[in-house]
Amino acid sequence: MTNEYIRYRIPAEQQTAFLADYAAAAAQLRASPVCLGYELSRCEEEDSCFVLKIVWQSTAAHLQQFRASAQFQQFLPLIRPYVPYIEEMRHYAPTALQWRRAPA
Repeated sequence: MTNEYIRYRIPAEQQTAFLADYAAAAAQLRASPVCLGYELSRCEEEDSCFVLKIVWQSTAAHLQQFRASAQFQQFLPLIRPYVPYIEEMRHYAPTALQWRRAPA
């Protein structure tokens, strides 16, 4: 398993479209057998900053399988307008140091 993190800085006038386009693009992530989940978060201190976390089976599965898939061909046009606003896009391997409290 690998976590892909993509950091965006989206201008105010494009944020509504960004959220709508990612909501549409997310259907392609859900349809991909190599995508295990995703989460889009918005910075509370600076609302132009977003972080997208996508959980993949592996980095190779993301780069070789998803990017060669029909899902990617539908995903890319939806998110392409926001590529210039990417500040970081990297894959991270989880470590053993993790913990989550169950919701109350």
